[in-house]
Amino acid sequence: MNTLKGKVALITGGSRGMGAAIAKRFAIEGADVAFTYLNSRVASQEVEAEIRNTGSSVLAIKADNASVESIQKAVDKVVTEFGRIDILVNNAGLFEVSTFEEIKLEQFQKNLNVNVQAVFMASQFASKHMKEGGRIISIGSNLAEYTKMQGLTLYSLTKSALIGFTKGLARDLGPRGITVNIVHPGSTNTDMNPADGEFSDAQRSVMCIPKYSEPKDIAALVTWIAGDESRSITGTGFTIDGGANA
Repeated sequence: MNTLKGKVALITGGSRGMGAAIAKRFAIEGADVAFTYLNSRVASQEVEAEIRNTGSSVLAIKADNASVESIQKAVDKVVTEFGRIDILVNNAGLFEVSTFEEIKLEQFQKNLNVNVQAVFMASQFASKHMKEGGRIISIGSNLAEYTKMQGLTLYSLTKSALIGFTKGLARDLGPRGITVNIVHPGSTNTDMNPADGEFSDAQRSVMCIPKYSEPKDIAALVTWIAGDESRSITGTGFTIDGGANA
Protein backbone atom coordinates (compact mmCIF):
# COMPACT_ATOMS: atom_id res chain seq x y z
CA MET A 1 0.00 0.00 0.00
CA ASN A 2 1.00 3.63 -0.59
CA THR A 3 3.50 2.76 -3.31
CA LEU A 4 2.29 5.86 -5.19
CA LYS A 5 1.84 8.18 -2.21
CA GLY A 6 2.47 11.81 -3.14
CA LYS A 7 2.10 11.16 -6.87
CA VAL A 8 -0.35 12.82 -9.28
CA ALA A 9 -1.71 10.59 -12.05
CA LEU A 10 -3.76 11.25 -15.16
CA ILE A 11 -5.57 8.33 -16.80
CA THR A 12 -7.35 8.86 -20.12
CA GLY A 13 -10.60 6.94 -20.44
CA GLY A 14 -10.86 6.26 -16.72
CA SER A 15 -14.58 5.86 -16.16
CA ARG A 16 -14.97 2.21 -17.19
CA GLY A 17 -13.14 -1.06 -17.66
CA MET A 18 -9.36 -1.10 -17.39
CA GLY A 19 -9.13 2.67 -17.03
CA ALA A 20 -11.45 2.71 -14.02
CA ALA A 21 -9.59 -0.20 -12.42
CA ILE A 22 -6.27 1.61 -12.88
CA ALA A 23 -7.66 4.86 -11.45
CA LYS A 24 -9.03 3.11 -8.37
CA ARG A 25 -5.86 1.07 -7.78
CA PHE A 26 -3.70 4.19 -8.06
CA ALA A 27 -5.87 5.85 -5.42
CA ILE A 28 -5.57 2.86 -3.10
CA GLU A 29 -1.79 3.18 -3.49
CA GLY A 30 -1.94 6.81 -2.38
CA ALA A 31 -1.92 8.78 -5.64
CA ASP A 32 -4.14 11.75 -6.37
CA VAL A 33 -6.01 10.81 -9.52
CA ALA A 34 -7.39 12.68 -12.50
CA PHE A 35 -9.14 10.81 -15.28
CA THR A 36 -10.96 11.67 -18.47
CA TYR A 37 -14.28 10.39 -19.72
CA LEU A 38 -16.39 11.17 -22.78
CA ASN A 39 -19.99 10.01 -22.38
CA SER A 40 -20.08 7.94 -19.18
CA ARG A 41 -20.87 10.64 -16.63
CA VAL A 42 -22.75 8.31 -14.27
CA ALA A 43 -19.92 5.78 -14.38
CA SER A 44 -17.37 8.54 -13.81
CA GLN A 45 -19.24 9.71 -10.72
CA GLU A 46 -19.11 6.19 -9.32
CA VAL A 47 -15.34 6.05 -9.86
CA GLU A 48 -14.98 9.48 -8.25
CA ALA A 49 -16.87 8.31 -5.17
CA GLU A 50 -14.73 5.19 -4.78
CA ILE A 51 -11.55 7.19 -5.09
CA ARG A 52 -12.69 9.74 -2.50
CA ASN A 53 -13.40 6.89 -0.10
CA THR A 54 -9.70 5.98 -0.23
CA GLY A 55 -8.75 9.44 0.99
CA SER A 56 -7.12 10.44 -2.30
CA SER A 57 -8.12 13.53 -4.26
CA VAL A 58 -9.87 13.01 -7.60
CA LEU A 59 -10.64 15.10 -10.67
CA ALA A 60 -12.92 13.83 -13.46
CA ILE A 61 -12.58 15.68 -16.76
CA LYS A 62 -14.87 15.39 -19.76
CA ALA A 63 -12.57 15.16 -22.77
CA ASP A 64 -12.67 13.82 -26.31
CA ASN A 65 -9.49 11.94 -27.18
CA ALA A 66 -10.12 12.64 -30.85
CA SER A 67 -9.55 16.35 -30.17
CA VAL A 68 -6.04 17.68 -29.56
CA GLU A 69 -7.53 20.82 -27.99
CA SER A 70 -9.56 18.70 -25.58
CA ILE A 71 -6.48 16.74 -24.53
CA GLN A 72 -4.51 19.94 -23.97
CA LYS A 73 -7.29 21.37 -21.79
CA ALA A 74 -7.44 18.15 -19.75
CA VAL A 75 -3.69 18.27 -19.03
CA ASP A 76 -3.94 21.96 -18.15
CA LYS A 77 -6.78 21.25 -15.69
CA VAL A 78 -4.71 18.62 -13.92
CA VAL A 79 -1.73 20.95 -13.61
CA THR A 80 -3.97 23.79 -12.36
CA GLU A 81 -5.58 21.50 -9.76
CA PHE A 82 -2.53 19.54 -8.57
CA GLY A 83 0.46 21.57 -9.74
CA ARG A 84 2.11 18.80 -11.78
CA ILE A 85 1.72 15.37 -13.38
CA ASP A 86 3.88 12.43 -12.28
CA ILE A 87 2.16 9.58 -14.12
CA LEU A 88 0.29 9.51 -17.42
CA VAL A 89 -1.65 6.41 -18.48
CA ASN A 90 -2.79 6.53 -22.10
CA ASN A 91 -5.75 4.18 -21.81
CA ALA A 92 -8.57 5.64 -23.93
CA GLY A 93 -8.94 3.99 -27.32
CA LEU A 94 -11.17 2.64 -30.06
CA PHE A 95 -11.64 -1.02 -30.95
CA GLU A 96 -13.33 -1.82 -34.23
CA VAL A 97 -13.47 -4.97 -36.34
CA SER A 98 -13.69 -3.97 -40.00
CA THR A 99 -13.31 -5.65 -43.36
CA PHE A 100 -10.17 -4.16 -44.87
CA GLU A 101 -11.71 -3.40 -48.26
CA GLU A 102 -14.58 -1.50 -46.64
CA ILE A 103 -12.57 0.82 -44.37
CA LYS A 104 -13.25 4.44 -45.31
CA LEU A 105 -10.75 7.26 -44.99
CA GLU A 106 -12.86 8.88 -42.28
CA GLN A 107 -12.81 5.68 -40.20
CA PHE A 108 -9.08 5.28 -40.76
CA GLN A 109 -8.43 8.85 -39.62
CA LYS A 110 -10.71 8.58 -36.57
CA ASN A 111 -8.88 5.46 -35.36
CA LEU A 112 -5.50 7.10 -35.88
CA ASN A 113 -6.66 10.22 -34.05
CA VAL A 114 -7.89 8.35 -30.96
CA ASN A 115 -5.43 5.44 -30.77
CA VAL A 116 -2.23 7.14 -31.96
CA GLN A 117 -2.43 10.93 -32.21
CA ALA A 118 -4.04 11.27 -28.77
CA VAL A 119 -1.31 9.17 -27.15
CA PHE A 120 1.39 11.21 -28.85
CA MET A 121 -0.11 14.58 -27.90
CA ALA A 122 -1.11 13.64 -24.33
CA SER A 123 2.43 12.39 -23.74
CA GLN A 124 3.92 15.56 -25.17
CA PHE A 125 1.66 17.85 -23.15
CA ALA A 126 2.03 15.90 -19.88
CA SER A 127 5.78 15.30 -20.12
CA LYS A 128 6.38 19.05 -20.00
CA HIS A 129 5.12 18.98 -16.42
CA MET A 130 7.00 15.85 -15.30
CA LYS A 131 10.12 15.74 -13.19
CA GLU A 132 12.63 12.94 -12.70
CA GLY A 133 10.78 9.75 -11.82
CA GLY A 134 7.91 10.53 -14.20
CA ARG A 135 6.06 7.66 -15.84
CA ILE A 136 4.29 7.41 -19.19
CA ILE A 137 2.41 4.13 -19.68
CA SER A 138 0.33 3.35 -22.74
CA ILE A 139 -2.26 0.60 -23.05
CA GLY A 140 -1.59 -1.29 -26.28
CA SER A 141 -2.89 -4.73 -27.22
CA ASN A 142 -1.55 -8.23 -27.70
CA LEU A 143 -3.07 -7.88 -31.19
CA ALA A 144 -0.24 -5.49 -32.00
CA GLU A 145 2.13 -8.45 -31.71
CA TYR A 146 0.03 -11.28 -33.16
CA THR A 147 -3.18 -10.81 -35.12
CA LYS A 148 -5.31 -13.94 -34.75
CA MET A 149 -8.29 -13.23 -37.00
CA GLN A 150 -9.51 -11.20 -39.93
CA GLY A 151 -10.89 -7.69 -39.58
CA LEU A 152 -8.21 -6.36 -37.24
CA THR A 153 -5.86 -4.67 -39.71
CA LEU A 154 -6.73 -1.10 -38.70
CA TYR A 155 -6.79 -1.79 -34.96
CA SER A 156 -3.53 -3.74 -35.04
CA LEU A 157 -1.92 -0.97 -37.08
CA THR A 158 -2.77 1.66 -34.50
CA LYS A 159 -1.66 -0.42 -31.53
CA SER A 160 1.58 -1.55 -33.17
CA ALA A 161 2.40 2.11 -33.85
CA LEU A 162 2.51 2.61 -30.08
CA ILE A 163 5.35 0.10 -29.79
CA GLY A 164 7.65 2.24 -31.92
CA PHE A 165 6.41 5.36 -30.16
CA THR A 166 7.22 3.87 -26.77
CA LYS A 167 10.75 2.92 -27.78
CA GLY A 168 11.49 6.29 -29.36
CA LEU A 169 10.05 8.33 -26.50
CA ALA A 170 11.97 6.25 -23.96
CA ARG A 171 15.16 7.47 -25.65
CA ASP A 172 13.97 11.08 -25.77
CA LEU A 173 12.85 11.28 -22.13
CA GLY A 174 15.40 8.94 -20.57
CA PRO A 175 17.93 11.72 -19.88
CA ARG A 176 15.27 13.42 -17.75
CA GLY A 177 14.70 10.28 -15.70
CA ILE A 178 11.23 9.66 -17.16
CA THR A 179 10.33 6.10 -18.15
CA VAL A 180 8.04 5.14 -21.03
CA ASN A 181 6.48 1.69 -21.29
CA ILE A 182 3.52 -0.09 -22.87
CA VAL A 183 1.18 -2.79 -21.58
CA HIS A 184 -0.42 -5.22 -24.05
CA PRO A 185 -3.60 -6.73 -22.58
CA GLY A 186 -5.23 -9.71 -24.20
CA SER A 187 -8.85 -10.73 -23.68
CA THR A 188 -10.05 -8.82 -20.62
CA ASN A 189 -13.49 -8.97 -19.05
CA THR A 190 -14.94 -5.53 -19.84
CA ASP A 191 -18.14 -4.17 -21.38
CA MET A 192 -16.31 -4.10 -24.72
CA ASN A 193 -15.29 -7.77 -24.58
CA PRO A 194 -17.17 -9.66 -21.84
CA ALA A 195 -15.95 -13.05 -20.68
CA ASP A 196 -19.35 -14.52 -21.55
CA GLY A 197 -19.59 -12.82 -24.93
CA GLU A 198 -20.32 -14.35 -28.32
CA PHE A 199 -16.66 -14.80 -29.23
CA SER A 200 -15.21 -15.46 -25.78
CA ASP A 201 -14.84 -19.23 -26.17
CA ALA A 202 -12.82 -18.73 -29.35
CA GLN A 203 -10.53 -16.33 -27.54
CA ARG A 204 -10.03 -18.70 -24.61
CA SER A 205 -9.19 -21.52 -27.01
CA VAL A 206 -5.87 -19.89 -27.98
CA MET A 207 -4.72 -19.13 -24.42
CA CYS A 208 -2.27 -21.19 -22.39
CA ILE A 209 -4.41 -20.33 -19.37
CA PRO A 210 -7.93 -20.36 -20.86
CA LYS A 211 -9.32 -17.60 -18.69
CA TYR A 212 -10.04 -13.93 -19.34
CA SER A 213 -8.03 -11.37 -17.41
CA GLU A 214 -9.94 -9.04 -15.12
CA PRO A 215 -9.41 -5.25 -15.24
CA LYS A 216 -7.79 -5.44 -11.79
CA ASP A 217 -5.09 -7.71 -13.27
CA ILE A 218 -4.13 -5.03 -15.78
CA ALA A 219 -4.31 -2.38 -13.06
CA ALA A 220 -1.91 -4.33 -10.86
CA LEU A 221 0.72 -4.48 -13.60
CA VAL A 222 0.28 -0.82 -14.53
CA THR A 223 0.59 0.17 -10.87
CA TRP A 224 3.88 -1.69 -10.54
CA ILE A 225 5.24 0.01 -13.67
CA ALA A 226 4.14 3.36 -12.24
CA GLY A 227 6.03 2.79 -8.98
CA ASP A 228 9.63 3.17 -7.90
CA GLU A 229 10.49 -0.52 -8.29
CA SER A 230 10.31 -0.18 -12.08
CA ARG A 231 12.72 2.76 -12.25
CA SER A 232 15.23 0.92 -14.47
CA ILE A 233 12.64 -0.34 -16.97
CA THR A 234 11.86 1.79 -20.02
CA GLY A 235 11.09 1.32 -23.70
CA THR A 236 9.57 -2.04 -22.83
CA GLY A 237 6.34 -3.89 -23.60
CA PHE A 238 4.52 -6.10 -21.09
CA THR A 239 2.08 -8.64 -22.52
CA ILE A 240 -0.65 -9.88 -20.16
CA ASP A 241 -2.89 -12.21 -22.16
CA GLY A 242 -2.99 -15.64 -20.52
CA GLY A 243 -0.37 -16.84 -22.97
CA ALA A 244 -2.46 -16.23 -26.09
CA ASN A 245 0.63 -14.98 -27.90
CA ALA A 246 2.93 -17.73 -26.64
